[in-house]
Amino acid sequence: MALPINLDVLLHGHSIEWERLEFKKGWNPEEIVHTICAFANDLHNWGGGYIIVGVEEKDGIAVLPPQGLSIASLDKIQKEIVQLAHQLQPNYFPLVQPYKFQEKHILVIWCPAGDNRPYTAPSTQGKGAQRHYYVRQTSNSIIAKGDQLRQLQELTARIPFDDRIHHTAKLTDLNLGLIQAYLNEIGSELFNESTSLSFSELCLRMQIAKGPEEFLRPTNVGLLFFSKNPENFMNRSWIELVIREDEDGKQFQEKYFKGSLNRQLTNALAYLNTYVIKESVTKIKGKAEAQRVYNYPFDAIEEALANAIYHKGYELAKPIEIQVHVDRIEILSFPGPVPPVNAQILKENKNIVARDYRNRRIGDFLKELHLTEGRGTGFPTIRNAMQLNGSPEPIFETDEQSTYFLTVLHINPLFVTSNTKISFNNISELSHFIDQLNDQANDQAKPNDNSIPQDITIQISQLSDQANDQALAVVNTEVHEKVIATLKAVQRPIKRVELMEKLGLSNHSTNRAKYLDPLLKLGWITMTIPNTPTHQDQQYILTLKGQILLAIIGNDK
Repeated sequence: MALPINLDVLLHGHSIEWERLEFKKGWNPEEIVHTICAFANDLHNWGGGYIIVGVEEKDGIAVLPPQGLSIASLDKIQKEIVQLAHQLQPNYFPLVQPYKFQEKHILVIWCPAGDNRPYTAPSTQGKGAQRHYYVRQTSNSIIAKGDQLRQLQELTARIPFDDRIHHTAKLTDLNLGLIQAYLNEIGSELFNESTSLSFSELCLRMQIAKGPEEFLRPTNVGLLFFSKNPENFMNRSWIELVIREDEDGKQFQEKYFKGSLNRQLTNALAYLNTYVIKESVTKIKGKAEAQRVYNYPFDAIEEALANAIYHKGYELAKPIEIQVHVDRIEILSFPGPVPPVNAQILKENKNIVARDYRNRRIGDFLKELHLTEGRGTGFPTIRNAMQLNGSPEPIFETDEQSTYFLTVLHINPLFVTSNTKISFNNISELSHFIDQLNDQANDQAKPNDNSIPQDITIQISQLSDQANDQALAVVNTEVHEKVIATLKAVQRPIKRVELMEKLGLSNHSTNRAKYLDPLLKLGWITMTIPNTPTHQDQQYILTLKGQILLAIIGNDK
């Protein structure tokens, strides 16, 4: 009986992270029982893993075409796997399936996360072997010690919500059509077998139902993906979209996306792509290709919304909320991120690598459908998409108690209109906005012309008075109170001694460090002889970025 996977995609590591795959050129029962135990313990709630026997590995990656196994050995190995499974305590049984891939026979052992962890396995296949707890560390199965052992013991019989049995639901609440559509979409051989299997056998093979045969019940993840109305079992498990046509909240549109999680995601994305995302095409002089820019890059929205579905707490009666404002999109889900990710880490904008996951099965289904990527790629994907589109840096936010997770995607500056209320809450937002306008201006620059292009001037003129005031407040409080006076004083080349005199300051190195160095770092002013900072003829001059800032704030300030 086939597994609910696409074997080709699995072997290339496109749907399952490499840490969850172990390749074995040949049969080695001692190593394999350790790996089965490690996957069953599922220390980080990754969802278990797969052992592929008959495929060699190099640096953790499959070497294809496979070495293969002899037909005669397949039946023998499967019988040995049953014996190995009995060596685990408590009892645990993986799912095993032989395949023919690239004209070679291989064996795939699927080891889902166990419900009765922690599990132990014997250290050797000899008599008197000691028993140990095994866990995965990168692509290796090791004995759990120290903090790993303590963490594993804390997970005793703790099953993530998405993998739990829903005791009030019935097997008939799962829809065969949705299951077959999923198997067909991912290209699983189980799709062809699904017509000949009993419905209960199919659900057990997919691990979307658990329990004894006489009391078989769906799991929560099964209901979320394969029932027509998952909100009947998990209250408010849908996506709410609000499109606000003004910031006063008087004019708005509401839409609800219900049904299976993958349909919620694809339908919401299709709606946003049709009614929210807009494209601007600009022909750049001297370049063959036109510049294509979007108000919001689709890839960033897709990843942010998929992450919200992946990490939402479905035991909470709170929907995923999408708020489309005139200048930004906000995607809100509950609760917040799983430790060690917290409010401080998000605020510091660090490279975030999650260690533990809230929903181990939801992620697997989304990855099989190519609706989300592997572990730790969500934040970089969103950042890269925004950067490539020339959009402001995305904002990720939670509170100290991690009760919510908010992603904010600001509109691309090209789409700023008189109806768009851009806000500057900190120096990062302001400087990034200036950088975007500067890049646009440079694309259109004429030789020896350092003035602001007309279309950029129009964009700046359409900023609200509130945004202008915010920009002034930000530079005064986060840089220093003499920023505007300095920028006005360097509209022509000027030596430092004269500049300091105009600012009412002494020409001292401490004043240079406090008042000039920050503006040089931000790129708002520059030196006329940058390669020799202490040159006797050194002068300071306003840059295009500095001109843009003055235009934003207003020369009358």
